[in-house]
Parts: sequence; C-alpha cells; structure tokens
Amino acid sequence: MELSKHYIPNEVEARWYEHWLTEGYFTSKPDDREAYTVVIPPPNVTGVLHMGHCLNNSIQDILVRRARMQGKNACWVPGTDHASIATEAKVVAMLRERGITKSSLSRDEFLGYAWEWKEKYGGIILQQLKKMGCSLDWDRTSFTMDPDYYQSVIKVFIDLYQKGHIYRGKRMINWDVKAKTALSDEEVIYKEVQSKLYYIQYRLADSENEYIIIATVRPETILGDAAICVNPADERYKHLHGKFAYVPLINRKIPIIPDDYVTFDFGTGALKVTPAHDMNDYQLGQKYHLEIIDTMNDDGTMSEAAQLFIGEDRFEVRKKIIPLLESTGNLVKIEEYTNQIGFSERTDVIVEPRLSLQWWVSMQSISAPALKAVMDDEIHFHPAKFKNLYRHWMENIKDWCISRQLWWGHRIPAWYTPDGAFVVAASKEDAWEEFKKQNTSFSITDIRQDDDCLDTWFSSWLWPFEVFKGLSDPGNAEVSYYYPTNTLVTAPEIIFFWVARMIMAGYEYMGKKPFKDVYFTGIVRDKQGKKMSKSLGNSPDLLGLIDQYGADAVRFGIMIASPAGNDILFDESALEQGRNFNNKLWNALKLVKMWEARQSTEAILELPNSDHDFALNWFEHRLNQVKTEVDSMMNQFRLSEALKTIYSLIWDDFCSWYLEWVKPGFEQPVNQSVYEKTVVYFEELMLLLHPFMPFITEEIYHLLGDKKDDLCVKQSAPLKNYSKEILDAGELLKKLISALRDARNKNQLKPKDPIKLHIETDRVSEYTAIENILAKQVNIESIQYTKQTVPNSIVVALEKDKFFIETEQKLDAETLQAELQKDLLHQVKFLESVQKKLNNERFIQNAKPEVIELERKKMADAEARISTIQESLENLK
Repeated sequence: MELSKHYIPNEVEARWYEHWLTEGYFTSKPDDREAYTVVIPPPNVTGVLHMGHCLNNSIQDILVRRARMQGKNACWVPGTDHASIATEAKVVAMLRERGITKSSLSRDEFLGYAWEWKEKYGGIILQQLKKMGCSLDWDRTSFTMDPDYYQSVIKVFIDLYQKGHIYRGKRMINWDVKAKTALSDEEVIYKEVQSKLYYIQYRLADSENEYIIIATVRPETILGDAAICVNPADERYKHLHGKFAYVPLINRKIPIIPDDYVTFDFGTGALKVTPAHDMNDYQLGQKYHLEIIDTMNDDGTMSEAAQLFIGEDRFEVRKKIIPLLESTGNLVKIEEYTNQIGFSERTDVIVEPRLSLQWWVSMQSISAPALKAVMDDEIHFHPAKFKNLYRHWMENIKDWCISRQLWWGHRIPAWYTPDGAFVVAASKEDAWEEFKKQNTSFSITDIRQDDDCLDTWFSSWLWPFEVFKGLSDPGNAEVSYYYPTNTLVTAPEIIFFWVARMIMAGYEYMGKKPFKDVYFTGIVRDKQGKKMSKSLGNSPDLLGLIDQYGADAVRFGIMIASPAGNDILFDESALEQGRNFNNKLWNALKLVKMWEARQSTEAILELPNSDHDFALNWFEHRLNQVKTEVDSMMNQFRLSEALKTIYSLIWDDFCSWYLEWVKPGFEQPVNQSVYEKTVVYFEELMLLLHPFMPFITEEIYHLLGDKKDDLCVKQSAPLKNYSKEILDAGELLKKLISALRDARNKNQLKPKDPIKLHIETDRVSEYTAIENILAKQVNIESIQYTKQTVPNSIVVALEKDKFFIETEQKLDAETLQAELQKDLLHQVKFLESVQKKLNNERFIQNAKPEVIELERKKMADAEARISTIQESLENLK
C-alpha cells in the first residue's frame, strides 16, 4: 500500500483504540498468570482532563502496557470519586440556573438532582482518557457511591466506631464558609498573603487612662475575645497578671492571664484570646476555663453573639470596624504584614477556625502498621525521599475530622432521639433495636439519621480492595487474585489525604499492604513555574492539544521531562518534539518500504556482504544493550530516562546511522537478508517504544508486514547479551565519520569531491572491518595505512590515531594550522576540567567506580589527542 506523505494521528488513533477494545485486550480475568494490578486514582466526577491527569495516566498506561507485553495479566481499574464538596457545588449551580435554591428542596429531592447531574456529566473524564490511549479495563469501572461500595463505607464506619476508633466530639475544626462544611487539616492550603497588622488598645479595668495594646490581623474577631495573654517572664506586663481589661466597642470585661505560649517578639507581646475562632486560642481557653463566644454563623456572617454587625460578612465587618475603633480612640496604628493564611482546597475561600461538634477517627490507634510498612520498605516509595515526609506526618498524626455538612455523599450511620441520645447502626431498624435495649421512651418514628455525610477520603481509602469487592464480598476470587495491587501512581500532595489512609485501611481490613510500589509524579507547572490550573488560566486544553499533535506526541512531550517526584515545567515545544519524532518514524518507515520492491538475493550490491554484516551485527548488539538498560530503568521507575534512551536509539542509532549504513546506492537493489533484518529491527523498536507511544507503534508494526498479531499484546523477547567490543567498534565508526565530515566541511570540500584517506594507527584490523561503510559515508575513493605523515594533507586526530585526508584541491597550510590550534586549545581545556574533577577528593570518595573509570578514560583519550595534534602541527612547520 502507498503511505501518506505525513503521519496523520487523528486517522490512526481512534481506529486502533476501537480495535483494541473490540479484541478485549484491556479486559482481565483471574487466571494462572502473574497479575499486574493498578487502580486509577479516581478522578472527581466533576473533572475534565488536564495536564496533571495526562502525566499521571500516561505513567500508569506505560506501566500497564509494559506488564501486558511481559505476559502478565494486566488489570487497570478505572473509576470516579463522588467528590462531595465539588459535586454539591456543581449541582447547586445547576439548580440556580433553573431558579431553584437548595434550601427549598428536601434532601431526597436534592439527591435526585445530584444523581441526574452525575449521570449526565460524571463520566466525561473517563471517556476523555480513551483519547489518550489509556488501556483501562472498562468493564470494571467503579464509583465510590455504587451500592456495594456505599454499604462497605458504612460497614467500615460502624466497625471503627465499635472498636473505639471513631468518636463524636466538639473540637476546633477548619470551616469552609462557602461550602458550609468542616474540612480536615489536609484540605487547607496555606498561601502567603499581604495583610495588615492592626494595633488596638484595650483599657484596663481599674484605670481610666491605662491601656494594654495587642496586634491582630483579624480585628473582626475582637468581638469574641475572652482574655488577653502575656508571657509570664515579660517584664513589661508582670504588673498586669490577674488584672482585667475591657474589649473595645462592647466593653466586655476579660482577664489578663500569663502563659508561656505567648512569644515576646510578635506584635506587642500581648495576645488577644478568642477561643471560638483560633485553634491555639481554643487550647488556652480549655486550660483557663475561658468563655467560648462564637461570633460567626456558618456562612461567615456575624452571629448575635458578636453584638455588633449582626448578619454582615466577616470581611465587610473588618472594613467597618477599623474606622469605628479609630473613632473611639482604640486604634493605635496599622502596619503592612506578610503572613500565611489557610484557604479551602475545594472552594478557595479563606478558612475559618471554628468550634464544632463533628465525627473523628482516632488516627494513632490505627496508624502504626502503615508507618512500619513504609519505613521497612514493605511498600516502596519512588523517589524514596518521600519516606521522610511520610514518617514525619505519621509520627505527628492528628485525629481525622470525617464529617461534612453536605447531602451528597455517604450519610453518617448515626441515629438520634429527640433528647440527643444516639446510636450507630446501618439502618433505622437496626438503630431502633439498639435504642430498645436502652429502654428509650421514644418510638421508631421519633428517631432521625445524622444529616451529615462522610469526608470523601473516607470512601476512597478503601479503593484498592473495594473495587474488587474485598469488603462487600470478603475473600472472593478476584480480590484474592488482584490484591495487593502492584503500583500506585499519584501526586505527592495527596500522600496524607489518600496514600497513608489507604495503607491504614489495607492493613486494618485486608491484613495486607494495598500496593507494593508508590510512584509519585511531579506537579505540572507553566514556564514561569506556576502550578497549572484552570482557575489561573494557565492550563492548556489537553483535548485540543491531542487534536493538534496526536495522543502519542502529547504523551511523549509530558513524559520526556518528568522524572519521578520532580516538577515538570511544561513547554508546548516538547509536544512539537513528539510530533517531530512521529514524523521521523514515519519517514523511516517510508524509506524501508521503498526497499521492499527492490530486494535482491544476488551479490550485485555496492558494498560487500561483510560490511552489511558489520552494520547488522552492530545494531543488533546496540538494540540488546538498550533493551537491557531500559528494562533496568523501568524496574527502577526511571520512566523518563527510559524514554530518552529509546528516543536516542531510534533517532540517532537507527535512523541517522544504521539506515544510512545499509541504504543501497541510487536505484540499486537491496540485499534481501538486509531488508528482512531491518524490518525485524524496526518491529523490535516499535515493541520497545509501544508502552510510551502506543498508536504510531501499532500502525507501523502492521505496515511493516502482514501481521496476524497485534503489538498491544505481543510478548517481549527475553533479554540477550551484547558485545562491548562490537559496540565500541560502532562508536569508533560514528566518531570517525563525524570527524571526517567535519574536516571536509571546514576545508570546503564538497560532498561529491572524492578523497583519499591515509590512517596512522596500531589497530588496523579494527578499521578494516569498517572500511567500506566509512568510504561510502565520507566519499573516500581509497584507504591506505601508513607509518608516517602525509604531506599537504588535512590532518584529523581521533583518540590515539591520525587520519590524513588527501585531495586534489590545493590546501591552505595556515588554515590547517589554525584549525589544529583551535582543536588543541579545546582539548587542553577539556583535559584540565577532567583533571580537576579527578583531583577532587570529594568526587573520588562519592562517585561510583564506573564513573571514576570513565573520567580516567576521558583523560587518557584527551592526552593522546593532544599529543597527536601537537605532532601534526610540527609536521606542518
């Protein structure tokens, strides 16, 4: 068939993906093969594909496709997370467009709309993953609110409650005033902001003109002040211990208490204490039995307890209270101030610390096995640097606030009687049986279920085993076969949200780790280093990029610069590089296909068969070398390095060197065995590249010949040995061709001008093996070996050898000397840099032996080259 001039990815990708689906290549069932299991980090049902998803899912697909080609039973489980806060916000927005408020609906009516939204929009991101070529087992698609999954979440809550690991208590929490729900500490993102520091004076209770001055960035909270605290060692305030002061504007009398918590250096050294609105103030309040005055409603407006500005937004109050304090003489001064403020990860509003009755998991009671598993390398982190971050968090772990004031999600299975008594049970009927044991005076119609839902992460921490119904159908064949999973690919920012908690749940409910390896991706950033996000407007349209460049090019572009755990500075030029790579592969295919009809079994070729043998032999060993290197890199999760290595093998060694060495002359036939072997090499290259760029590799594999199998499921051949001597000979040939071409160019010898080459060397046999390839590549009409300088020639020095280019053109001795002097200066500087490194004791102590040996070889080669150049310069005098 005739190939198109250019590779057109859009025509190829949809066709092959549909073919793979039709053949059922991504479907997995337990059998006698080794399982390789990956569960997708479930994207939010609100999500659409962005660059972070592209990176994360490309990595997973590479690992899964490689496992499939290794003969393993690869199972990649797709699914989505119900995302309580994000989804509820989407549904509320949808209702607003229809003129409906959430407050006008019953819970069941609202959930009806939520499910309607989920069914219409909730699977968009999964469909988009198909455009990327992700080889997920779509028959296994899970959702965190599927019926069995839902029941398992409730079962875990009840179990942990009965074990004493879940409790209900009134504690300080982070409050999202937009979503009107509690947040865990991990859902608060701290940002550096420019604020103002307000200095406010409080009049002392026993004096008309004495004041104590405090500094605050939140003047609206003074309405909830319960005390002023000073350091007991602070000489400025020792006379005020036990005295009282009045809160400005509302004249509440509050005590002045000494405590070591206060530092001397912040503000004035005197701290206002607002127990209802600050985590640390709450601790002081508990210690000194201070009044808790909650001045804020759940939407961030002031409550009646504030006495002033009732019903007004907290930030509007901040603007209004300052001129009021100024008019009463309480405002002393205002300073610019840089500080860290917590924002909601979900809604990006400033979080308010708030005292609230919530449900909690006692984390210290279940975290020990999860810490030990990572510290003992039962679970491996890649890169390992994240172990220390994990250890620090786990050793200082805080209780987990798991209740959320939302309707969309897993409803907390707690039931209440009108007098406030409660039980935990899976259903109203079960709850009633428990209440009857307590001799309650109420009837079943009087009890009601808790209105709150569980934190989204409380369901997704069961993901690795519940996607196989490990809890809803314990010990079933699938969970026994697929669990523990093999590799989790995720972002470092959810190491606490999700990774740590999945490990805890795995040991708590399966008695085993949930996965063997965790690969942490970096954050995708723009050229300025900012994290890519739709809210900042710096995230490109990923589907648009796929349409423009093709999925393979996009995958290439994101992977070529993404070492594990390091952030990626995304540049669209990397996608252009991927597209250029596609075109390089396509052009190589067209070249090889041109030879198909020009095959000959007769020895009428321009080059003797032995020279073909060298090229064929060299590339086979080079291919085996790269296969071994790539296998090692992939086992160490060095995916970006592996891709770079494959890219170099194809672009440089195969296209730029090998194909040129075996290419027949103009309109000459090609040796049949050379053609057949070249096709085999091309197929093996596509096999090696396939996990990274699945579409073009599958297309080329089939265009190279009539295939009955598909690359997608083709088994990789066992690794083979390779000869260092043959590889060195190939490197020598490449260097020599480059050096001679460079010398020709510098001396303005046209490519069609033939030359004679004289070689002064002690390794004649090494050059005779490559003579004819060398002659063809550099247009040499004769090669001779000599023991002496050839006068009036261009001298080229390579390692310990000298090459004299003889030409009919008259040569300029001054130009030759200038070029040699330039080369000499370069070699001397290079030698100095190598010697400096080898004289560095720290380098010698820390470097690997093979690295030191390589540097020593560089030094020896440079010394030999300098000697040769100096000798050549002497001969030109």
